[in-house]
Amino acid sequence: MKKLYVVGLGPGDEQNMTGRALAALEESEVIVGYTAYVDLIRARYPEKAFLATAMRGEVERCRMALEAACGGRTVAVVSSGDAGVYGMAGLVYELAQGYDPIDIEVVPGVTAACSGAALLGAPLIHDFAVISLSDLLTPWELIERRLDAAGRADFCICLYNPASRRRADYLRRACDILLRSRAPETVAGLVRNAGRAGESARVLTLGELREAQADMFTTVFIGNSQTKKLSGGMVTPRGYRDA
Repeated sequence: MKKLYVVGLGPGDEQNMTGRALAALEESEVIVGYTAYVDLIRARYPEKAFLATAMRGEVERCRMALEAACGGRTVAVVSSGDAGVYGMAGLVYELAQGYDPIDIEVVPGVTAACSGAALLGAPLIHDFAVISLSDLLTPWELIERRLDAAGRADFCICLYNPASRRRADYLRRACDILLRSRAPETVAGLVRNAGRAGESARVLTLGELREAQADMFTTVFIGNSQTKKLSGGMVTPRGYRDA
């Protein structure tokens, strides 16, 4: 049967890619993805055929991959992080319904919540919620309800896509929502370019986070009521010491 891998690249460097991801890319004849993600691995596979589209070309590149697979070639669709977390896995399955049967295999990768949490210490040891602040595909009113619910439920929270040129004030707006149920002293963290050149991590408070600068390469962490700053890191106890 025709084969299509949906591969999570993690941050994009080989050191942070899984063995399964490397094997799937090695086996594939064609690699398809967003231009910036394809460029992370192009030099490693000079013999492969690459197909890429710009931002917002998700449907087009998934169709390109499906058509290449239907033509008898082994194909990999790549996403940064994990292909099943704000990645291409779901769309590939949806669009595949219009094609001949294809063997689809999703290959997991290290998502930004995990790579960023490791740089900060241990902020996600207990229950947590991951929320994207991008309103390109989700109305802001729904994002606001999810932020408020996660804040009131005392989840640790990881924010993807916290700001962009068009959404310069979205992180501040998210902090204002969370400050309804959390103290300004709540421990928070900012990670930028996790696993890539220019990597940085910073522990701060929710009040300070409201004034911080962020972009699409930034992942934001907001602790719960128990999260602490320990040894310069951000740590959420799970309760082992009290068990």
